[in-house]
Amino acid sequence: MHSLLRNSLLRASILLLACAAAQAAAQTAVQTAKAPPLIPAPREIHPLADLPLSGGVRVTVLGTDAADAFAATDLRSFLADRAVASTAGPASVSIELLRQSSAVARLRLSAAGIAFDPAMMAEGYAILSAGRTISVIGDSDSGVFYGAQTLKQLITGNGVAATLRTATIRDWPAMKYRGLSDDLSRGPFPTLEFQKKQIRTLAAYKVNIYSPYFEHTFQYAGNPLSAIPGGSLSPAEARDLVAYAARYHILIIPEQEAFGHLHHVLSFDQYAPLAETPHGNVLAPGQPGSLTLIQQWFTELASVFPGPFLHIGADETEDLGAGQTKADVASRGLGAAYLDFLTRIHGLLLPLHRRLLFWGDIAMSDPDLVKALPPDMKRDMIAVAWTYSPQPKRGYSRYLLPYTQAGIETWVAPGINNWSRPYPDYTMGLENIQEFVRDGQKLGSTGALNTVWNDDGEGLFDMDWYGVLFGAAAAWQPAAAQSGEASIAQFQQSYGPVFHGDITGDLNQAQLELMAAHTLLKTNTKLGDISDGLFWIDPWSADGQAMAAQIRPYLQEMRLHAERAITLIAQARSTPSQTLRETAAIDAMELGARRIDFIGLKFELADEMAAGYATAYAMQSNPAPDSRKEVGRLLTTINSVNGGCEDLRDGYTLLHDMYQQAWLRENRPYWLRNNLMRYDQSTLLWLSRMDTFRSVQRQWYANHPLPAATEVGIPAPPPAQAQ
Repeated sequence: MHSLLRNSLLRASILLLACAAAQAAAQTAVQTAKAPPLIPAPREIHPLADLPLSGGVRVTVLGTDAADAFAATDLRSFLADRAVASTAGPASVSIELLRQSSAVARLRLSAAGIAFDPAMMAEGYAILSAGRTISVIGDSDSGVFYGAQTLKQLITGNGVAATLRTATIRDWPAMKYRGLSDDLSRGPFPTLEFQKKQIRTLAAYKVNIYSPYFEHTFQYAGNPLSAIPGGSLSPAEARDLVAYAARYHILIIPEQEAFGHLHHVLSFDQYAPLAETPHGNVLAPGQPGSLTLIQQWFTELASVFPGPFLHIGADETEDLGAGQTKADVASRGLGAAYLDFLTRIHGLLLPLHRRLLFWGDIAMSDPDLVKALPPDMKRDMIAVAWTYSPQPKRGYSRYLLPYTQAGIETWVAPGINNWSRPYPDYTMGLENIQEFVRDGQKLGSTGALNTVWNDDGEGLFDMDWYGVLFGAAAAWQPAAAQSGEASIAQFQQSYGPVFHGDITGDLNQAQLELMAAHTLLKTNTKLGDISDGLFWIDPWSADGQAMAAQIRPYLQEMRLHAERAITLIAQARSTPSQTLRETAAIDAMELGARRIDFIGLKFELADEMAAGYATAYAMQSNPAPDSRKEVGRLLTTINSVNGGCEDLRDGYTLLHDMYQQAWLRENRPYWLRNNLMRYDQSTLLWLSRMDTFRSVQRQWYANHPLPAATEVGIPAPPPAQAQ
């Protein structure tokens, strides 16, 4: 038996040496080749020759590990989706998944001159190419899985036109915990199937934490009152999701707010005694029932979500000291009252044997009190520092040092800046992610928890992938590399081909156009960037007129950016040489672009109609036939088949339908009506104005004078447009 093994290894060694020689020759031939786009970018990559996959791919697992078998199954499923034949027989390329501890893996590594460093053991991997054999080597199940995910990105094209861009790669993560916090409490609530898609996609980009955010949207058996029918997660669904995520090497960390952000719970009279202020947002620390409620919540969560962590929230407790604890805060200070309750929560949940994450925005203001916390609490708790604005000059140390200097582990939580916007502001989002994760790595943070929020309930997750994937890249890639931070430019060039299979560059450029539209308003107005408020505001209201005064000079440029994005998206879709992937995200980007374009159109038409009516009103007393004809023409530009009122009605109804379709692709019906009613309300506004102006037109043609603009709700035209 031993003799047979030695002979087999000898033959394998000879074969490997021959393959290594072939690999060296191939490497020389492609030494000037450009590295393929990958997200995250690996630490070390040396591109080699491309291999056609027209003859199919054979995927094998060297070993009996069930997790590696799943990685192989996942890879075969990917190949099937790309119409690449997966075969057990002869094939164009053979892909083998193996552990670095195996004799075969060590021979492969030795032949390639590749070392599997200790830092690579936990989640790192190597990809080696020897002729038509590709070896994916990891020391752990997650390492093998992540190597297979990178291999997927090396495959371009579909079917018989598919190609594998081979390379020698060594890679491992900079941060142990790489996660996403997903807001499930402010409107959109995803279907279980969409959450599974999120899990699959996050795992493909080496994210290993998914943290659903609950205020009142988990179904607790002991406290069922506040869970939303049709808009909450059941324990059975949660267990299903946990098991599903585990196969993809993702740990689910539930976050249940345990201090602030509890308005939807405290609005019930059953919980009224626990509210710091009547129907407020914050639990009163002095009420024994507050701790009882927290204990019931987290005991149930711990039974459903296995793993070492629970997230207790505890951010933005602005009401603290405004009600029941007013005297306590006045005597001891806000920081003492806050940290005292945090300490009691920690002690209460000790029997669960979990480490507790908490948001770091409140306690950071009292660093001396943080240093005085009990040693076991410092050991057990993790401060998640958060802020969502780029800070290139000040940096982010002030959010982290109060905890690191006290010996408390930290994670950083940037945000993609998707909230309350028709499309995320990725100029803000990418810079915030880049800078915060960089500073976190330099100051010893062990995790990055990227965040999406749905403050006004209108958010669509399919609009968020650009920021979510950059967060994945930033947390995996080391801050010490080259510029000291994840490269935004590199990511922006890689995103389209990697995520969407777009080889034209059009989708990358479309993202840049939408970023430019946001930057235009942020740079030149006091309104900040493009908000949902701009989309909904009546341009003839007092507030609408105030907004119009600021954005009027930039409307055309803003619209041109949005329209270029729409055009680029159409071009990418119509390119016959490619089959685009993740088309729901492309649809969502188009919806965002059309909403931004419509904002500009709305204000432009509002100004034109106001100016036209002012001119018509001034001309009405002129008896000349041409003047009367011109008045009629001006009225039709306001209300006719091609009039401004109908254009705005049509815009809202079109976007209503596009939004509804996008929502239902990912979310449950719960909350959707709240948003569609806004579309309906805006549509009815312009329908009502159509009726008003139709009456005005009838009066005019019946030889009655026109009413004053104020009588029909039209403001004075802007000075530049008054005629």
